[in-house]
Amino acid sequence: MPAKASKRRRKPPEEDVNEIAYRLVHAITGEDPPPGKNPIAVAFGRLGASKGGMARAAKLSAAKRRAIAKKAATTRWGKKRGA
Repeated sequence: MPAKASKRRRKPPEEDVNEIAYRLVHAITGEDPPPGKNPIAVAFGRLGASKGGMARAAKLSAAKRRAIAKKAATTRWGKKRGA
């Protein structure tokens, strides 16, 4: 009688370092982190974003800005609807 075909055993997924750290902190303190985003991090992100666009616009020549705007308008209004 032929031998029974063996099934491949799947390797369990490895845990991420952040998941292990979260589990340890939760086990030690017994607290969950507050839900939502960190308001300080959100403020810093907004600060960087507001500077980036202005700096890029100041660096571009008028002709290059016009070309970018024209390409954007063509792309925006040139799309076919319903397809």
